[in-house]
Amino acid sequence: MMNIGFIGAGNMGTAIMKGISTSTLGAEVKLFAFDPCTEKLAALAEYGVSGCSSEKEIMENCKYVFLAVKPQIIEGVLEAISAHTTKDTVIISIAAGIGDEFIAKKTIPDAKVVLVMPNTPLLLGEGASALSRNERVTDEEFEVVINIFRICGKAAVISKDKMKEIIAINGSSPAFIYLFAKGFIDYADLVGIDKAAAEELFTQSLIGSAKMITDSGYTIDELIKMVSSPGGTTLAGLDRLYEGNLTDVVKNCCDSCTKRAYELSK
Repeated sequence: MMNIGFIGAGNMGTAIMKGISTSTLGAEVKLFAFDPCTEKLAALAEYGVSGCSSEKEIMENCKYVFLAVKPQIIEGVLEAISAHTTKDTVIISIAAGIGDEFIAKKTIPDAKVVLVMPNTPLLLGEGASALSRNERVTDEEFEVVINIFRICGKAAVISKDKMKEIIAINGSSPAFIYLFAKGFIDYADLVGIDKAAAEELFTQSLIGSAKMITDSGYTIDELIKMVSSPGGTTLAGLDRLYEGNLTDVVKNCCDSCTKRAYELSK
């Protein structure tokens, strides 16, 4: 039996715990969680999660410890667990912008650290999580963590030095996509189309378009061309997007996201 602990039982931590408990891994692990909000811990009891009264209790019971907290408060959490961190503890952080060196500095110099950038679709088992590790984490330990995130969606391993840049691609991008979607659904409402019908059609278009990117074998440029008949409606709309430099706007959006990640890491 493998013990896995969570410090923080917010949306993301809760989603991961539920994913583990309802998967085939559920029979092989025992879950522990600590959160200042006891109501959150009580709600997790039905998933077999044992509530703990402190960070210390998590550290004493678990080899794998998830830091499912916001980057703004992680320093205090690291200070609370530093005296209880051993060279065998595997710390898994989902705090955006926080690097493994910072975690080792605040705990122990030879800390084993896995960095993860998940996203909120993980709540539905459709997450996209980027992972990296420092050199102290063994292949076997890393595989345990990767498998946890594969249970909750897709997982990809990336270079440790790109964990801040990846935030815009999968961590924050759902919010950007939702804003994009809002523009289309608001337009439908403006021209008198039933909102529910518009939302159903547009969201299915998002799902179908994503599938075309992953499964059709065509490049994105080829897919754009497939929809764009000469002199047709799609090109008329694309012309306005090109005039507005949509791809440059997206790049600037991602740059701002990455810049903030570096600010949070200091």
